[in-house]
Amino acid sequence: MRILLICIALIAPNLAIGAEKPNIIFMLADDQGWNGLSVAMHPNVAGSKGDIFHTPNLEKFASQGMRFSAAYAPAPVCSPTRISLQTGKSPARLHWTKAAPAVEGQKLLEPRNIKDISTNEKTIGDMLHASGYATAHFGKWHIRGGGPGQHGYDEHDGDTGNEQAYKYTDPNPVDIFGMAKKAAAFMEKSKKANKPFYIQLSWNALHAQENALKATLAKYEKLGTGKNVQRAAITEDLDTGVGMVLKSVNDLGLSANTFIIYMSDNGSGGGKGALSGGKGDLFEAGIRVPLIIRGPGVKPNSWCHTRVVGFDLFPTFCEWAGIASTKLPRDMEGGSIASLLSNDGQGKVARSRDFLAFHFPHYQGDTPHSAIIKGDMKLIKFYEDNRLLLFDLSKDLRESSNLSSKMPEETKKLNTALTDYLSEIQAQLPTPNPKYDPNQKPAPLKKGGKKVSPESGMQKGKAKPDKS
Repeated sequence: MRILLICIALIAPNLAIGAEKPNIIFMLADDQGWNGLSVAMHPNVAGSKGDIFHTPNLEKFASQGMRFSAAYAPAPVCSPTRISLQTGKSPARLHWTKAAPAVEGQKLLEPRNIKDISTNEKTIGDMLHASGYATAHFGKWHIRGGGPGQHGYDEHDGDTGNEQAYKYTDPNPVDIFGMAKKAAAFMEKSKKANKPFYIQLSWNALHAQENALKATLAKYEKLGTGKNVQRAAITEDLDTGVGMVLKSVNDLGLSANTFIIYMSDNGSGGGKGALSGGKGDLFEAGIRVPLIIRGPGVKPNSWCHTRVVGFDLFPTFCEWAGIASTKLPRDMEGGSIASLLSNDGQGKVARSRDFLAFHFPHYQGDTPHSAIIKGDMKLIKFYEDNRLLLFDLSKDLRESSNLSSKMPEETKKLNTALTDYLSEIQAQLPTPNPKYDPNQKPAPLKKGGKKVSPESGMQKGKAKPDKS
């Protein structure tokens, strides 16, 4: 009996430590812009929420947590963001900066990406699994490498891409409700096993918008939302799925010890609303995204205006899990935002650099370009003509007033910092196209628009399911 009591005494502290680790649920929407919810993403910007969307569950969720008004996706397209989130590194460092195929016939040749997550990369799934977490990834993976099961996830949907969205129709549009049910089952199983859990729900929405519930489509057709009927409908269906997940957390009694994060993989908008640009470019609408976090110690209905980026989540999750900073990958670029959440949104993020850099050396929403943000100043560099644009985001959120000629020193300083950074991480750059024929130019690209060159054989927005 004495031996039994000693064993229990030795085991009990370890069980307590495991129980104290918070659960983490990370929900990642696809192609949802900063103003793609009925939730305002800035308290003083009227255009920071959409006027055609109805997302009541996310409205309630936002009132319970913290909204980040200046949150950025690591890239303006999906796959580069997804591998960045998994590794805590920038897409430029990872040499994966585009999802769709390269556009031919342009003045510059785009870099060729590997498009396959390496087995050498340590993912957030690997880190948390090694720390005692039960791990699951449901929905869109889209970074190959054998799928989530090869990268630290106990349960998953496999090596999936956009085809997942198109497979599911009413009554389970783009597997929204199926994913929510799988998450609930995983939570319950983990709770019974007395294990903290990490669940990433990479929602397939907003892809396959035509697969929204018939009843939701009918609602927005009646409201007269025009060409946005499908987008508004799938957005509300997604919100319903989010509500299902939140209800499961509450029903299982896990709310007090669970961090829940909601974010999008890239921007959208096509130049409408409070921001300019759109998917496939580095203007604000292409990379600024909704980010809402609820959890232990997070003040309800609070705001954070500090600039954060998606790869900050990797070290944040590790800090919550009690993983020592010495165990994090050496070349990780993100910084934990845990202190912002516990300090009413105040403070700074400690990263290896005092700026945010974005690299998109491709043709999609615009010609190849990169961007750097330091403080409120943002510089965008275009590679076809070496054009430099400088904006003060504190006064010009729509990036409509180029200050480069008025502030030459600031422009030079930021351009140098951007150039040095890209060189340091050995980022891939576009190169001159020796076969370029200016008399046979591809169709013009518009900022946040839909056109690509005739040589590509498709229009943006109508690409094959596995290309975007």
